[in-house]
Amino acid sequence: MTAILGISAFYHDSAAALVVDGQIVAAAQEERFTRKKHDYNFPQQAVDYCLKEGGLDPGDLDYVGFYDKPLTKFERLLETYLAFTPWGYRSFRQALPLWLKQKLHLPRELRHGLHGGYKGRFVFTDHHESHAASAFFASPFDEAAILTMDGVGEWSTTCLGTGRGNKIELSHEQRFPHSLGLLYSAMTYYTGFRVNSGEYKVMGLAPYGRPLYKDRILEHVLDLKEDGSFRMDMSYFNYCQGLTMTSPKFHRLFEGPPRPPESRVTQRDMDLAASVQAVTEEIMLRTSRFLHQRTGMKNLVLAGGVALNCVGNGRILREGPFENLWIQPAAGDAGGALGTALFIWYQLLQNERRPGGKDSQKGSFLGPQFTDAQIVAVLDRQGANYTTAASEEELCDEVADLIAQEKVVGWFQGRMEFGPRALGGRSILGDARSTKMQSVMNLKVKFRESFRPFAPIVLQEYVDRWFEMPPFQESPYMLLVAPVRDEHRTRLGPEYEQAFGIEKLNFSRSTIPAVTHVDYSARIQTIDRERNPLLHRLMTRFHEKTDCPVMINTSFNVRSEPIVCTPEDAYRCFLMTDMDVLVLGRQVLHREQQGRRMSEDQRREHLAQFQLD
Repeated sequence: MTAILGISAFYHDSAAALVVDGQIVAAAQEERFTRKKHDYNFPQQAVDYCLKEGGLDPGDLDYVGFYDKPLTKFERLLETYLAFTPWGYRSFRQALPLWLKQKLHLPRELRHGLHGGYKGRFVFTDHHESHAASAFFASPFDEAAILTMDGVGEWSTTCLGTGRGNKIELSHEQRFPHSLGLLYSAMTYYTGFRVNSGEYKVMGLAPYGRPLYKDRILEHVLDLKEDGSFRMDMSYFNYCQGLTMTSPKFHRLFEGPPRPPESRVTQRDMDLAASVQAVTEEIMLRTSRFLHQRTGMKNLVLAGGVALNCVGNGRILREGPFENLWIQPAAGDAGGALGTALFIWYQLLQNERRPGGKDSQKGSFLGPQFTDAQIVAVLDRQGANYTTAASEEELCDEVADLIAQEKVVGWFQGRMEFGPRALGGRSILGDARSTKMQSVMNLKVKFRESFRPFAPIVLQEYVDRWFEMPPFQESPYMLLVAPVRDEHRTRLGPEYEQAFGIEKLNFSRSTIPAVTHVDYSARIQTIDRERNPLLHRLMTRFHEKTDCPVMINTSFNVRSEPIVCTPEDAYRCFLMTDMDVLVLGRQVLHREQQGRRMSEDQRREHLAQFQLD
């Protein structure tokens, strides 16, 4: 037996992943345990969980890998600060203490996190190498082109390459400071959202706007080439030398200062979001076409933070030259922990790889799970009022009825998801046919902006009947966007065409309005029997009752809180919100039957614990 532990830490979304004899045994982000959003500290609890899940002690590990090369990254930081002397001194002074305390002493930190039990050496893979390995080695393909795009690793911001069998090779790169991820983050900052967590809000805001500033970005901010490479005019940015993303010159170009966080979102902000999204999609398409020309391969795999841009992914699938697309579900830094473990097993140890037609990610259900006995013990300690379904069939029948009655249902089942998306293990479910559900779930359950769209889950066997996708097209990880089919759209008059921005929310756009965005798009998750049999059974029962194979799926959390991990987390979130029903295993709790709930003061106190995003 060969046991390999991969770790990502100290930058963004710390995580751990365990691979044993090439099988992914466990993976989890530290934030789920500490309840600190995007926790970047050493993933102590994630490491301990992975070892426990594998039945291992630290001394049983054969290899431990880290997802990037800290000395090379430190070299890049030093060169950048020196290049911008003296303007870079403030950033350098702020960053240096953490480097001196932890990041330059990673072997020591890793050994401490492994309780001194691991005596072997550590493997440090290149950051984009880790992303590439997570994308290709977990994919269902024997060979594929590889595209990784993010903010920055050591020096690389985009890498292109190929994977064949048990080997990956990166052949082209774009280097810092020219970065698509950082361009998107700069606009995230400028439109008033938090960098490294608010980018998906910009993507959700984009359809409300018009890409009025696209040409301005391409004329002034970056020089885009036909192959997707580009150079940015760094005088518009401040991230190399300062503590903000954009410079006064950027503000002059776009006619105003950054939007203050939590202030009203204007039509201008929506137009800016639409513009940077349009530029991003153009770069993703050009890069993928160039990669296909160079490799001639029919399959493409993606990872890195930009690969979470599911609108761009959908366009690559529909308009790009590749026949098949697979995206790492934990595409950001957390996935690097898994990538470095797989890289060691396949590329360094040269073990044979035999893709079986399905990816090896196991639906990305790689986190902790809890038995019904454990759940009952938690509920009894809390004095909760609940019933227990006699069987899974009875449970699915009851919950399908509740969702059809427009109840908002917290769904806590099986293993927790690895990656940023709730995929049916820690989800909030609702009726996609409801005209009020988007507003209710955003404002009364999630406590977030009303413009935020919800994603549909659809039985895979019906995906082509409801969305513009091929029959049985897989999208199990909610990383593809496609339009709702025309026959399900609502015919809207000229008043809709004349509406701007948030006004469009007042119109019902399809027979599944709660998951149809203002441009008729939807971020789709397909549900199949193999990856998620219980949720497939629930949806099948819902379909039988309603003739609709589509439901809402959103993550089981509130704004600024990580996705719930334990039954305690789920029960606390239930009490804090206006969720109607909580389903923990086979236990069903109804809001009106509970003797307690959080007051407004308790709710505010609870939310204050978390980092606002």
